[in-house]
Amino acid sequence: MDYDVLIIGSGPAGQHAAWQAARMGKRAAIVERKPKIGGAGLQTGTIPSKAMREVSYLLSRSGGMRQALAPDGRSRHGLLADAVRRKEAVIAQQESVILQRLLRHGVALIPGEASFVDAHTVQVDDTAGNTRHISAEIIILACGSRPRRPANVPFDKKTVLDSTSILNLRHLPDSLLVVGGGVIACEFVSIFAALGVQVCVVDSHAQLLEYLSEDVVGVLADSFLGMGVTFHMRERVAEIRHEGNGTVTVLESGKQIRADAVLYAQGREPNSGGLNLTAAGVSVQDGWIGVDRHFQTSVPHIYAVGDLIGRPALASTGMEQGRAAVLHALGGAEYVTADNLPMAVYTIPEISYVGMTEKEVHQQNIPCVVGRANFKDSARGQIIGDAQGMLKLIVDARNEKLLGVHIVGEQASELVHIGQLVMNLHGTVRDLISNVFNYPTLAECYKLAALDCTHQLEQRKITC
Repeated sequence: MDYDVLIIGSGPAGQHAAWQAARMGKRAAIVERKPKIGGAGLQTGTIPSKAMREVSYLLSRSGGMRQALAPDGRSRHGLLADAVRRKEAVIAQQESVILQRLLRHGVALIPGEASFVDAHTVQVDDTAGNTRHISAEIIILACGSRPRRPANVPFDKKTVLDSTSILNLRHLPDSLLVVGGGVIACEFVSIFAALGVQVCVVDSHAQLLEYLSEDVVGVLADSFLGMGVTFHMRERVAEIRHEGNGTVTVLESGKQIRADAVLYAQGREPNSGGLNLTAAGVSVQDGWIGVDRHFQTSVPHIYAVGDLIGRPALASTGMEQGRAAVLHALGGAEYVTADNLPMAVYTIPEISYVGMTEKEVHQQNIPCVVGRANFKDSARGQIIGDAQGMLKLIVDARNEKLLGVHIVGEQASELVHIGQLVMNLHGTVRDLISNVFNYPTLAECYKLAALDCTHQLEQRKITC
């Protein structure tokens, strides 16, 4: 065999699989079809959008777009240029870090598109027209996903965009219609609304991020309204067409919405179509690859990780899946990951959560109490002027253990890890009360919310 471990795809899952194999002294290689490494996580998804979001966030904290505009609005395009420059600088720096780390560990990088010849061999075709066959004992599929692009949506990368092409805009539209109310859609609503674009959202659900708690999403929705965002909820798109220099979107209800540009952000599709999985005997359904708890496919020495296997489809979970797959493949060891995985939505304000929602707790008939702390009630929240932020704890009334932590507000994606650790270490709400937090910090909200929970627990005992 040419390699012990061959990884197809250089995104977060593929990188961590390669590093793990190399650290175990194995010959590892990554095949990457794109001209740059990093996958969607670095090049077209996670990192670029968060880098652009940071410029928008800083602008929103400095008094808002309208105060920053020149009378003719020309500075708006300068702000977009700042966001794009920041994005490209971060990508370049991260790409260099990843490349050096891979090379330092002795991982071979093979450019080209891979497809199976048989269960142990792939054919790699590069852009110069060269073809080679590469064999490996273990093959890890980490090809990622791409934005879903229905045939009836007239994408042109100029006025009708997906979440990849919108990152390459060089001029801000005056108005933007966003189709979708999920994570990607909401993050781009934040970015462009904060940059002064008139944003409109169309979604078929009753609320944005419909799987999250209403009170948490309510804070985000209020923030969007404050930035001038308008909503058409419980609506579906019937048609999107080009008209003049802009677009017209027709809803099933008959409404017509005109906008300079449309962002279609409804789902993603797996990048498995070109792998020729049939030649390897790997089972696949609608492009998604089924795996067991060790991330083995229907062919035991072929593993699949990251977006290819569906939810949760996060960079953070993909990294752990890549490591887990290699550890199992090379030593039979099972890499035990934490039970409670954190999730974050990088909107303005941020949302992050771990564990169960109130709805899920009630559906399982678990007796619980819910404690809340508003950022505005903490000294740090008052200092930074976050009047909307909130931290919520859902606690099992039987054993006082945390069932869920939900945060909306500044630094939510960082703060959630405190609750995550308590949950994974099987702590209770009283552990948060006995802990000492720096003052003034937003982390102190954990203690405030925990005290709210224990007060409710005490009241229950008195009532009983």
